Amino acid sequence: MTGRLQTMLTEEELAAVENWRFEKRMPRHSATVRELLRRGLAAEGFLTAETGMKSQGESVCWVPNGTRPKIPTVPRLKRLP
Repeated sequence: MTGRLQTMLTEEELAAVENWRFEKRMPRHSATVRELLRRGLAAEGFLTAETGMKSQGESVCWVPNGTRPKIPTVPRLKRLP
């Protein structure tokens, strides 16, 4: 199952996504956002993959035995007034 999600980002959020994308050499914006979303969900324990699950051309975040992977945290941005 696939779905489409459209969102607006602040200039600071977009800059952070772009910086991460170039640092990780991600091919497209969509791949970058999917990977960041996967990492965030995995860090909170919401994303797991079954053993042997194949990726859909990107990456799969697998959490063995319910442990949390070591994923670098992204600093939270300040809310604009």
